[in-house]
Amino acid sequence: MAKKAIIAGSSGLIGSKLLDILLREAFYDQVLILVRKELPLKHPKLTQLVVDFDQLETYSAAINGHAVFCCLGTTKNKTPNLTVYRKIDHGYPIRLAELAHQNGIGQYHLVSSIGANKMSSAFYIKTKGETEANLQQIGIPAVHIYRPSLLTGERTEKRMMEKVMAGLFKIIDPLLFGGLKKYRSIPGATVAAAMYKQSIKTNTGLFIYESDKIKELS
Repeated sequence: MAKKAIIAGSSGLIGSKLLDILLREAFYDQVLILVRKELPLKHPKLTQLVVDFDQLETYSAAINGHAVFCCLGTTKNKTPNLTVYRKIDHGYPIRLAELAHQNGIGQYHLVSSIGANKMSSAFYIKTKGETEANLQQIGIPAVHIYRPSLLTGERTEKRMMEKVMAGLFKIIDPLLFGGLKKYRSIPGATVAAAMYKQSIKTNTGLFIYESDKIKELS
């Protein structure tokens, strides 16, 4: 049976690396990306669906297949309005998961963040934690949650603070041992590789991977 993967957030650091892997490897026969505007990319396995994420149910018929990979996310600088921020980081991933479940998709892979905690007083961490908690309640047979630390790699957009932090972490990373290893920076490509490798397995249940575990899986 042909296997189809769906990616939301394919233009970001992790999503773009994941898309490269899915198109390159033979496991998936079809790759559907949900985009706000079409990417300048052509491939025999690739289908691009331009969507309004506020109206995801309109595209429900296309949301079917083997696995969904949700790499959606934003930043405070890019989205200072907290209502819009929460919609992107929580509303869209959860609505996508609900549609995936309705259409019988067996796997959902979510890029979250280190420290995600629905009880946190910090808006970013709290939102990520609530997204994780709500996702677990939907009923998808296999839910994989990835909690990377500081992401490194080339982005299409300029994020000066992240470049500064990446340079700093080159010094800090070797000093983080034991339980602190999960705080080491991690390349977006490493997260993408782990997501792909977990998706070709048949495990069911809830799986949460901290940053150090993601590196082991990749």
